[in-house]
Amino acid sequence: MRRLTATTALGAFAAAAVLALTVSGSAYAAEGVLTVNGAEHKDPSGCYPVERYPSSVTNHTDAIAEVHSGPDCTGPVEELLRPGVTYHSETAGSVFVL
Repeated sequence: MRRLTATTALGAFAAAAVLALTVSGSAYAAEGVLTVNGAEHKDPSGCYPVERYPSSVTNHTDAIAEVHSGPDCTGPVEELLRPGVTYHSETAGSVFVL
């Protein structure tokens, strides 16, 4: 009985280790360049500020970018910016890319 418990525990530990390595290696960043008011961000991931107006955001990544009306990617989404598209705004506060 004791041997079965040790084998089961070892198997569970091995499965947890494999899962932990798989999850930590699955971080995703968009591939390409996001340009916010002339500043290029290669393989972007996360939130980027829009610091002057009028603003221009160009999405040359493989992901959709969300243009938010507030800072730190808060507020309503003004535009879902598909790859290859440029968006001009007088009110954008930040841009989020997965």
